[in-house]
Amino acid sequence: MPSRDGPIGAGEQRPATRPEASAITISFVIPAYNEENRIGACLQSVVSAVAARRDAEVIVVNNASSDRTRQRASAFAGVRVIDEPDKGLVRARRAGFLAAKGDLVANIDADTRLTDRWLDVVLQEFRRDPQLVALSGPFFYFDIPPRWRVAVNLFYVAGYLIHLLSQHVLHLGAMVQGGNFVVRRAALEAAGGYDTSIEFYGEDTDLGRRLSKVGRVKWTFRLPIHASGRRLMAEGVIRTGARYALNFFWVTFFRRPWTTTHTDIRTK
Repeated sequence: MPSRDGPIGAGEQRPATRPEASAITISFVIPAYNEENRIGACLQSVVSAVAARRDAEVIVVNNASSDRTRQRASAFAGVRVIDEPDKGLVRARRAGFLAAKGDLVANIDADTRLTDRWLDVVLQEFRRDPQLVALSGPFFYFDIPPRWRVAVNLFYVAGYLIHLLSQHVLHLGAMVQGGNFVVRRAALEAAGGYDTSIEFYGEDTDLGRRLSKVGRVKWTFRLPIHASGRRLMAEGVIRTGARYALNFFWVTFFRRPWTTTHTDIRTK
């Protein structure tokens, strides 16, 4: 699939040398567009998880925000804020990846919060399996009614079964949850980097499809992350789930998303 900016390695080189890179194991990349009301809780959970670690860094990508997102993020000690003025989730992820130094790059959203053992599970999984190129898990929506949480859990069970079929039987791709996945730097570079021609829907499926050709992509219920369900509530749980499912199949089989536009959802 063509990329407007081009994937890593096609027309753009990473910085040639980074002497300090070997000291960094994991980089958190957090895209943020007008998230002044959510970024604080997200960063508090990440900063607490990496406290006293010398092998971790936290990068917030301020993606054309017009509010105080940058100021809120900069107030956290040890958090590096970079700017990506060209608005778009995939472009923001890519900018963070290019700035990151870690062998592992953890991609989370600005309205998520790490669960207690999130980082421990990530490091254990990657240390245990050298062939693992990406690890992902579900969202646990903390601000939606309980009845809808049951529906979401059933959706994830179905998605997990499809993931197993797609990766291990059909060899077409793998499921990756955007906003809750960790990838090996070398694997993402080998897979061609981020495709910035994809605006929103299907960006995670595109990564899962290409990364599964490089190594093993694992999706596990052991890696939940707290996330806001504001999009589900604003657009409808069933409608949103159906849209994500449609785009998963469309990208898997046709290598492009069905839905090419999306609505920015911002609530306090």
